[in-house]
Amino acid sequence: MCWRENVRAVAVFSWGVRRIPRLAELCGVERIVFRPSDAQAGEVDAVLLWGQKRSGRAGIDYAKRHNLPCWRAEDGFLRSVGLGVDGAPPLSVVLDDCGIYYDAREPCRLEKLLADEDAGLADPTLLARARRAIDGIVGAGLSKYNAAPPGSVVLGDEERPRVLVVDQTAGDLSVRGGLADARSFKRMLDAALDENPDAEIIVKTHPDVLAGKKRGYLEDVTGRRVRLFARNVPPFSLLSQVDRVYVVTSQLGFESLMAGLKVSCFGAPWYAGWGATDDRQSIPRRGRQHSLEALFAAGYLRYARYLNPDSGCAGEIEDVIEHLALQRETFERNRGRLYCFGFRFWKRGYMRSYLRCPGNSVTFVSSARRAERRGLDRNSRILVWGQRESADVAALARRHNIDICRVEDGFLRSVGLGSDLAMPASLVFDNQGIYFDPTGPSELETLLQNASFSERELERAAALGERIVAAGLSKYNVGGDVRLTVPEDKQVVLVPGQVEDDASIQLGCRDVRTNLALVEAAREARPDWYIIYKPHPDVLSGNRKGKVDPAVATRVCDHIETQASLACCLEVADEVHTMTSLVGFEALLRGKDVVVYGQPFYCGWGLTTDRHPVARRTRVLTLEQLIAGTLLRYPRYLHRRSGQFTSVEAVIDQLLAERADSSDRSIEMSWLRRQLRKLAYIYDGLSKAQ
Repeated sequence: MCWRENVRAVAVFSWGVRRIPRLAELCGVERIVFRPSDAQAGEVDAVLLWGQKRSGRAGIDYAKRHNLPCWRAEDGFLRSVGLGVDGAPPLSVVLDDCGIYYDAREPCRLEKLLADEDAGLADPTLLARARRAIDGIVGAGLSKYNAAPPGSVVLGDEERPRVLVVDQTAGDLSVRGGLADARSFKRMLDAALDENPDAEIIVKTHPDVLAGKKRGYLEDVTGRRVRLFARNVPPFSLLSQVDRVYVVTSQLGFESLMAGLKVSCFGAPWYAGWGATDDRQSIPRRGRQHSLEALFAAGYLRYARYLNPDSGCAGEIEDVIEHLALQRETFERNRGRLYCFGFRFWKRGYMRSYLRCPGNSVTFVSSARRAERRGLDRNSRILVWGQRESADVAALARRHNIDICRVEDGFLRSVGLGSDLAMPASLVFDNQGIYFDPTGPSELETLLQNASFSERELERAAALGERIVAAGLSKYNVGGDVRLTVPEDKQVVLVPGQVEDDASIQLGCRDVRTNLALVEAAREARPDWYIIYKPHPDVLSGNRKGKVDPAVATRVCDHIETQASLACCLEVADEVHTMTSLVGFEALLRGKDVVVYGQPFYCGWGLTTDRHPVARRTRVLTLEQLIAGTLLRYPRYLHRRSGQFTSVEAVIDQLLAERADSSDRSIEMSWLRRQLRKLAYIYDGLSKAQ
């Protein structure tokens, strides 16, 4: 039986431990009891301490008085994006009822696991899972902390060996617990010099030292062949350029093993003594031989516990790898000095969240001249909201030979209207054009025309489409669940209205360019069908242009629907006629026939009836391929609770929860409420800019 079974509540005595978000889920217990009295001893099953800190004395005394087991917790080996000292909450912890992994003076639970011949560490399924996780970590360049600015570092062009010597923070418990001290670091550096006479020695400073939080052991090293590397970079960008690694007890030593490097240990980290490392410190208790995969399985899969970053519930290592990889991937897209044009004040707060990246800078400017005054040059990047690209911004981009990245709302946006300032759950960033402008190619069009999609992506896309349909989701998710009654003896056409001055109509329509003209075209095409006209929510709310006189519209259509949700309208429709509305895409998800009078992004791929085909689009797509390109690859999603980049599936969970919690189903929002929401967004943007 696992030692953690049947433990429902744990006691903590440290304020710092109590403040760790989702601690109960990380520990796999039902609740955390803070500083219980002696009378409450029967309510807890164990005492939780953080590592070997002195603050744990009260917890140890309590456990002894009441004969309770002590659990020691520490950050896991894939902890978070930011540093713990900066307040970033952990996504992983380790729990130990015997000791703690960094203290080799006594056997811990991890060491016992590695020493146990019956622990199952040779199981092929477990080892295969370990190998996949290792490949994912190395491929994404992940480490314990992942807040280093994106991009690789070049150590030099000379063809000479390089050796990495890893410094640590002075006084770190893992040094003393790892049977080492300050002298161990000097011995390590001397050995690296002696054993590699032709190599350059790179001494890497610890991230906490770079952040100014702590001191290191090798801060002042100098020498002809020694270079102090005091920069915050992704560790694997360094490991890819060295031939060998020396550590005392640093976890970077194990990451170096994952990168395929030889590692010499001058202390006793948890992974030393098992045959995978060159050990300079004797650890008599450890004698078994383990492969890298077995060590990983013990430390990362069996010993550590994980939090699903999106749900906040207990998760698996794969959840954390995928999450951290997405953060790093998006950081890479957001790197550099970004100058943003055409973004209203209320949008700037959430735009800073979407443009988050360690080491970058985001500047909102109103003119090209002001941007150049604030430092824009050929190494900068330009972002523009939608089509708000003035002539001076276009000239600025040409002058500095900079591509313009256009930003727009994503296809699963919010519960509520954009014109009512509902914060978007997704945005698209396009460096070629923008998806609603068919006058030139966009990144989405290029992706749909040329990309290869994996089987996993297509399976995920199929499941995604089914879930959107089952949940009745759309871009804005407004309207009530009103059941529509239509004639049983007639087929039904749904005609979704649009904002008539929308750029997609201005750029993508030729003959049919107004809502009334669209209804008339649908009637001409389907003279005997039952036609439902659904005005656009922004038009219905009075925020945008495109209102059709009901008396005029009812001469052409059979019914004007203003209350039912889009999903309810699509449910009764046999066919959708549209200019460029996203409703056409949502109809395809539901297996409806779609007739297109303009040139939206989803036409031209063999799935719609097109009145004006786009000549560039020559590929025939499956619905799953269209979904994969449009919803999986193209947008960027943001989780509002955590502020982290996330997946479309997590955004769907979020939208469904918001829709369920919303007591006001009306699409109306008063002028005063819009202004108050606007002020809140502006304040948020100013706070993030500081």
